[in-house]
Amino acid sequence: MNNTFVLFNGSVFTADRNQPWAEAIAVRNGRIEAVGSDSSVRRSDTEEIDLGGRTVVPGFIDAHNHYLATGEMLAQIDVKYPRVASVDDLVAAIADAAADTPAGQWISATGFDHAKYGKTPTRWDLDRATGEHPVAVLHVSGHYVLVNSAALAARGLSDDTPDPQGGQLVRDEQGRMTGLCLDAAMGLIIPTAVDIGSHGPNFHVEASLDDLVAAVDRAGRAFVAAGLTTVCDAQVTSRELRGYREAYRRGDWWVRTACMPLSHQLNEYGSIGLAGPFGNDEFWLGAMKFYADGSLIGGTAAFWEPYGEHGEFGGSLFWGEDELRAMIVKAHSQGWQVGVHAQGDLAIEATLDAIEAASLAHPRPDARHRIEHAGCPTPDQIQRMARLGVIAVNQPGYLYDSGDEFLERLGDRAHMIQPFRAELDAGVTVVLSSDSDVASYRPLDTISAALQRKTINGLDIGTNQTLNIEEAVRAHTIDAAYALFAEDRLGSIETGKHADLVVIDGDLFDTPPEEIPDLPIWKTMIDGKIVYEGA
Repeated sequence: MNNTFVLFNGSVFTADRNQPWAEAIAVRNGRIEAVGSDSSVRRSDTEEIDLGGRTVVPGFIDAHNHYLATGEMLAQIDVKYPRVASVDDLVAAIADAAADTPAGQWISATGFDHAKYGKTPTRWDLDRATGEHPVAVLHVSGHYVLVNSAALAARGLSDDTPDPQGGQLVRDEQGRMTGLCLDAAMGLIIPTAVDIGSHGPNFHVEASLDDLVAAVDRAGRAFVAAGLTTVCDAQVTSRELRGYREAYRRGDWWVRTACMPLSHQLNEYGSIGLAGPFGNDEFWLGAMKFYADGSLIGGTAAFWEPYGEHGEFGGSLFWGEDELRAMIVKAHSQGWQVGVHAQGDLAIEATLDAIEAASLAHPRPDARHRIEHAGCPTPDQIQRMARLGVIAVNQPGYLYDSGDEFLERLGDRAHMIQPFRAELDAGVTVVLSSDSDVASYRPLDTISAALQRKTINGLDIGTNQTLNIEEAVRAHTIDAAYALFAEDRLGSIETGKHADLVVIDGDLFDTPPEEIPDLPIWKTMIDGKIVYEGA
């Protein structure tokens, strides 16, 4: 089929606030030519597709995703819950992998979640699985890695190795390393391709160019099958950029891709006068990514008041407040939009202080700075976000996957994690995203979580902060496009925009929220070209 046609007899949610609903769409040469009723759009000289009452929405946009890392995860040993639900399950999974791996070769796995085990695994547990292979198991949050004794030896680490800035090598009561490496300490242990210093968790592992391209292809195929048409990789180093460039050159390219360079590259980009957005509608540089604190899932998010069942989590900041402010002021002055990872209220305060200082020092209209995750803002911080025009890029999948632990660790505060309703009421732009591979990349899973705010065990978690279905779809389409400075051409079904469309085999807007993830994707289109077709 060419990319000139008419879709008719459907329920079309355009995400355009002026004309939210239609029956038919005319597409010509990959662009939307007309939107309206069947009678106003259909014509006899154009190929037609009968939607049979199915739902059409704009192509979903994931504004915070780890695209290439997701492709790598899809080829790794999966130890996510509930597949692996205990320390013994984890040991068994690594032992099975070791049986098929030559001695001395690294074994990598992803997704362990010890909050669901009842105890924290250590290197001595992994040693039970194998002593002949270095083992690295990435935490589900992406902010920890657990390694065995062979891995510590291979990297030359000892109990005397100091903690790096922004990270921690966890030790037991005798001062021995337990094998758990937090945040920036990951870079000391994983065989990495780039040195990012203390600018974030380093999951940028060594890989060949062919392997990187294969990961892009693997994830891209999965994304279009889920209805994604645009993805923003929220942590890009030279490693990822090389992989994306080569995949693009080879034509192994599935979705529009925005890249957020990690902040360790700020000076290099500044030296050549380059700032995002820069590129074309298929592949471009977007905001620059910074880290303020650690992981809410992993217990390293920075709060004024410690959290945990016994107040054991104090959290950690990657930077002193003056350091963070200086970097963000510099990035803003060079023309960057910034996206700052900030989960706890202490980290969010430091981030807002930095953004406000940047805006005062170098006034610039419509900077659209972003807070990635925006886990637990206070009411005052929500008002500041609105006043400063800061976008909240949220991931409701966390509430389902880890909400039970949030309730245990944060008590009543957990009900204000990602407070969508309070943010919308204050005038904050709320964006939904996945943070894949931390959570499911499937937009219908994300939307279902935002509508329900239920944990995996069925407990309520801030149900007064839910979105309705129209708000949730907009937050995953047109408002996500706004966060990428792309709302003029993507994110809604309007005349002149790219024909990025998803046809859902069912009535998305009349399906109970808990059943939304089961709705099949019938077709995914980019520029009017069918890139995925279901049964």
